[in-house]
Amino acid sequence: MGYKITVIPGDGIGPEIVREAVKVLDAAGEKYGFRLDYTEVLMGGASIDVHGVPLTDEVIAQAKASDAVLMGSIGGDAATSPWYQLEPSKRPEAGLLKIRKELNLFANLRPAYLYSELKAACPLRSDIIGGGFDMMIMRELTGGLYFGERCTTEENGVRKAKDTLTYDENEIRRIAKRGFDIARKRRKKVTSVDKANVLDSSRLWRAVVEDVAKDYPDVELEHMLVDNCAMQLVRDPKQFDVILTENMFGDILSDEASMVTGSIGMLSSASLNETKFGLYEPSHGSAPDIAGKDLANPIATILSAAMMLRFSLDLDKAADAIEAAVKQVLTEGYRTGDIYSEGCKKVGTVEMGSLIAERV
Repeated sequence: MGYKITVIPGDGIGPEIVREAVKVLDAAGEKYGFRLDYTEVLMGGASIDVHGVPLTDEVIAQAKASDAVLMGSIGGDAATSPWYQLEPSKRPEAGLLKIRKELNLFANLRPAYLYSELKAACPLRSDIIGGGFDMMIMRELTGGLYFGERCTTEENGVRKAKDTLTYDENEIRRIAKRGFDIARKRRKKVTSVDKANVLDSSRLWRAVVEDVAKDYPDVELEHMLVDNCAMQLVRDPKQFDVILTENMFGDILSDEASMVTGSIGMLSSASLNETKFGLYEPSHGSAPDIAGKDLANPIATILSAAMMLRFSLDLDKAADAIEAAVKQVLTEGYRTGDIYSEGCKKVGTVEMGSLIAERV
């Protein structure tokens, strides 16, 4: 059986980590009897260099014609890259926001799981992490502050900027339903994160989430203010099952959760629309300082590829095999530099990808 996959290598370390994910996917396909047909396209800075824009209409059309999209990392060094001398709508990250909107990728899933083998890399004390943690951050991805109206003006010689945070109840309801559905398959607990003591958008968020919860009597719902959630993630991360939150809060909290796992290089993500279609990418950035040096950790991208098999292609056994292979390689003591600890075997990007592929 064959599937069409649009591949966006992106910028910085993106091409390196995507190459290793494809290697692992091909190993899984050979073992489990499926074929992935890849079409590679440009986006972000790589697209700016060739086309003058971070995302072309042709790439959007190609993505829509595929079964799923696998992406590396987008962007560069904002201090030195000429991409960031362009107006904001022409910069690399603008392409990322646009493709999410064009593909209606409203549900972002970011699992944060602490492998027992990586406890030494976790910055929290052992008495805090205990037996580890396993949470899913559900981030609304196409609304809120990042997609609201914005402007920069000057009044009486003083520059003034305005960004608008807007949500309607339908946007909130659909991400809430997705969050409760996933919680029902996990430990049946949803922590809805907002700032309802200050923001009208958060008060609406809380009201709609409570309404959705009525259809899930078997799932526990709790509300938590975002500042408290940020503290609780480092105080007691194992209390969380599914964290459900809006766009900007989810952006910040998921990066915090990734560091609690030991390295942002371990955090995968999936962005889904109302069908099985999704875009799969690591949660980390493009790390231009280590690009091309065989130093990047490809595991987040490889785990994102496993999520693609599971959520978009219904290839659960192959996804399980990739996740098990990652765990086996870690158990055997192999580490890239970002998760290395004394006594382990340090490997580069390519070798880590090959080790995982061999164990699928």
